[in-house]
Amino acid sequence: MRLKQPFLKITIAAALTSTVGMGAVISSLSFLPVSHAAAASITVTEAASEQALKTLNSFYKPALKGQFPGSVSGLTVGKSTRKDVSKLIGEPYNKGDNSDAFDIYHAEMGNPGYAFSFRLDKIREMRYFGTNVERGTNIGGITMRMLRKNWYAPESTTTIKNGKTKQTKITYLRGQYKLEFIFNSSTELDHINLMHS
Repeated sequence: MRLKQPFLKITIAAALTSTVGMGAVISSLSFLPVSHAAAASITVTEAASEQALKTLNSFYKPALKGQFPGSVSGLTVGKSTRKDVSKLIGEPYNKGDNSDAFDIYHAEMGNPGYAFSFRLDKIREMRYFGTNVERGTNIGGITMRMLRKNWYAPESTTTIKNGKTKQTKITYLRGQYKLEFIFNSSTELDHINLMHS
């Protein structure tokens, strides 16, 4: 069976997605005629949106235990210590210098960025900043619309100020914990917070 050339090119682009990543696919679309590139671009966008939804939903159950998913899944708000954090993910890029400050872990090589604040040496709050590479497939692809469509109604929605920036905080109660989604706009999720409710 012989495949038609446009179908073959899109199939190759799809195969690259699963092995190399979205960046390779987007650059590989340049060899497609404009109409085929547009169709493949829609598929790439849908794939990124599906991955962002998986990222969003990965926070739902762990939050009930005071945890984030992924590489920090063993750390628990109110229980784990600064030493536990360092043992699991290393020393912070920037260590907080007072009780309200956060230890900052930058996103590197596809690993997400985190921040931790402590009270009496136990984690008081965790923040998730997502990855810098292919951000649209994780935290960068999570929108307010996606959050509200796929989760139940939030406990609260408030406007907060971060310097000159106005942000929207959407809060969900997960057992004894609060999961807060901090948006810069309806389509730009800045970070996710987890703390005791």
